[in-house]
Amino acid sequence: ALLSAFIPLSTDLYLPALPGMAENFQAPVSLMNMTLVVFFVFYAIGTLILGPLSDKYGRKPILLIGLVVYIASSILCSMANNVYYLILWRIFQAIGSGAATAVSMAIIKDSFHGKERVSALALVQSMIAVAPVIAPMIGAQVLYFTTWRGVFWSLAVVGLISFLGVLFLEETIGERTEGNILHSLSRLGVVLKNRAFTFLLIIFSLPNIAMMAYVSGSSYIYINGFGLSEQIYSYFFAASASLAVIGPFIYLQLAKFFKDKTIIVASFGCVSILGVLIYLMGNLSPWVFSILIGFSTTALSILRPPGTNLMFEQQQHDTGSVSSLISCGMTLMGSFGMIIVSLDWANRIFVVGILLTFIALLCLCLWILNKSIIKPARS
Repeated sequence: ALLSAFIPLSTDLYLPALPGMAENFQAPVSLMNMTLVVFFVFYAIGTLILGPLSDKYGRKPILLIGLVVYIASSILCSMANNVYYLILWRIFQAIGSGAATAVSMAIIKDSFHGKERVSALALVQSMIAVAPVIAPMIGAQVLYFTTWRGVFWSLAVVGLISFLGVLFLEETIGERTEGNILHSLSRLGVVLKNRAFTFLLIIFSLPNIAMMAYVSGSSYIYINGFGLSEQIYSYFFAASASLAVIGPFIYLQLAKFFKDKTIIVASFGCVSILGVLIYLMGNLSPWVFSILIGFSTTALSILRPPGTNLMFEQQQHDTGSVSSLISCGMTLMGSFGMIIVSLDWANRIFVVGILLTFIALLCLCLWILNKSIIKPARS
């Protein structure tokens, strides 16, 4: 769960510092947000390379190498004296994160099957959802005692704790891929040729556009838009994000009475309605916006366990490549969302509402049109 949470920790922990960092570096919002955008782009590249390599060399060696890169780059981020150096070191931090998240997801598929895997995914993903809840609060407290540089030292400590934990990890991979490195990487193409997997990857990655648009724009919405302090912003962000923690457990309860297809359709429908409400009412107060975005996050988190398990079920081999493509797809879509919200919008709340509604309806249409080719999950 800690390895899987590297992305929200590496982004949300320093969100409260973004406006202050922009002033410190005398950099515009669009340039500061590049520290988020490049992180997600190179994280996606890292997962595409390191996931398949874990099929060849094993999960543990790739994890250890990735965590060393993460720790070193986090320290270098804390020492950056301009925004361009910060962006550079964030690239290496992202590559290290790619090893952590892609390999951790592969470990789940190695270790669990059927309903056990769905339960494991729900548990891990709910624990991952805790990271966006506590990260901004921790970041705000760190800022209370030190500067933004202390935030990156905190991330280095998280990387060190993870490294020590991985030292005691047992290798989970059974059969390793043969051939050279290029052959291992070519397995990504084999997985993408699986039409059912690719359709599901698109459907369950698209919502990240809207959610990461909110995440990367949240500090500007709450601090600049509603006029809140960094500490109060972190509480609002945590309150709305905390609703995502219960989403996977809500899914487990719903799955006792409804089929996955019904739950998926209902969740996308709820997100589209909530997007309309955010567009119409989100500007009323930070309370209204926080509640509506929190319910949207819950609905989307309900989708994650069945969506991830369905993607795993479409491809029985090449687990590292499957995990890499899942992480990469969601990350690339999230990067688009961050780029969109970084533009010079008069009202970012309207942008978030429109994205949620449009993307939820698009995913719902794609699901209905292509559900016949999807292999159902095994019990």
